[in-house]
Amino acid sequence: MPSTDVIAAIATAPGRGGIGVVRISGEDLRGFSQNLLGKITGSRVATLSNFLAADGEVIDQGIALYFPAPHSYTGQDVLELQGHGGDAVLRRLLGRCLELGARPAEPGEFTRRAFLNDKMDLAQAESVADLIDAATAEAAKTAMRSLRGEFSHAIHQLVDALINLRMLVEATLDFPEEEIDFLEESNALSQLAAINAQLDTVFRQANQGSLLREGLHIVLIGQPNVGKSSLLNQLAGEEVAIVTPVAGTTRDAIRQHIEIEGVALHFIDTAGLRDTDDEVEKIGIARTWSAIQQANAALLLIDAAKGIVPADVEIIAKLPSGLPLLRVFNKVDLLGQEPRVAAAGGVADIYLSAKTGAGIDLLHEHLLRVVGWQTGGEGVFMARARHLSALREAKERLALAAACEGRVEFFAEELRLAQNALSSITGEFTSDDLLGEIFSRFCIGK
Repeated sequence: MPSTDVIAAIATAPGRGGIGVVRISGEDLRGFSQNLLGKITGSRVATLSNFLAADGEVIDQGIALYFPAPHSYTGQDVLELQGHGGDAVLRRLLGRCLELGARPAEPGEFTRRAFLNDKMDLAQAESVADLIDAATAEAAKTAMRSLRGEFSHAIHQLVDALINLRMLVEATLDFPEEEIDFLEESNALSQLAAINAQLDTVFRQANQGSLLREGLHIVLIGQPNVGKSSLLNQLAGEEVAIVTPVAGTTRDAIRQHIEIEGVALHFIDTAGLRDTDDEVEKIGIARTWSAIQQANAALLLIDAAKGIVPADVEIIAKLPSGLPLLRVFNKVDLLGQEPRVAAAGGVADIYLSAKTGAGIDLLHEHLLRVVGWQTGGEGVFMARARHLSALREAKERLALAAACEGRVEFFAEELRLAQNALSSITGEFTSDDLLGEIFSRFCIGK
């Protein structure tokens, strides 16, 4: 059940600002308002007010907004005080709220109360934090779609379809004497196939949203002096890495964040991979392999004049299984060649010049493609790892249901478990521990 005690928090970011907000939520805040403002403000009306200390001294002057339950963000009475954005005055105002019986809000507690009071489901609640944390405009747009309920609506459609199918199954279990071949007479397998197709679409959209939310970690690898640092500088648009003709210049990983088509990409320039007796360089190479293990994709830089040599083949052989790899042939300017894309064995190789920047646009296009990003974000849902895990589990359960071969009891059980997995996304089926983990990652005041 939702908590009924009064909570308060500074809802704006720390530091100086033109406006600072203190937010209060709880049951029946009219008395709270009388003590703090010297009056009870009108519902949903911006009212110029003095914010009063216990002795009547004016702490600050600003706008008071009162939202009576249930028509508020949390579903409880909510009072928002919009004053001046200085740390000292906001702390003093918050302290006055605590004097009046409020307690400090925990991280995410306002949104947690909104969820528990049925103002939003769990996927929407999580998208509040995702919208705040969005690093790109595309990520913000996608988070807003989830906040408006588009992701939840897609999940509810799947759950409703599963419920309809389960009702037919349960009816068959209740009346076994009819001896009806359920899987044939009710066309259950066709219905199951339609649900599976719908689930595949939702999974693709959620996976795209996950790429937007998390960003992509791309590691630049290759032998020494193939141009990794030069390429990083071109991608960043500035000199972030030292470039010299001396092999082994880069000793430690250098990180740079850029945005391509609304997707945040985190590039990591690493030490050149080779056998060396230099102890410091060995440490850098070890860190390179550590970065590779954590990456979403790798760019292997190759000297275009030499082509793929045994050392490159050795690097490729050591890469983690399943890691997306894009081969980039650098220094085409030294060969008098134009940048291009060459398909070899179904893999696109990029030929460019990291020194001049020629062909960087080709790299942008194919880099997003190799990590699974599809251009055009319409219909994409902001998704977290737990959402994708639940969708995968639902897919696995439906696959098991399809393989039941007429065993209706097992068919029914797999459908039930698939429904539970999907319902955990929106919070209809979840655990208190999961809720605590989710909302603890929110900021205070939200």
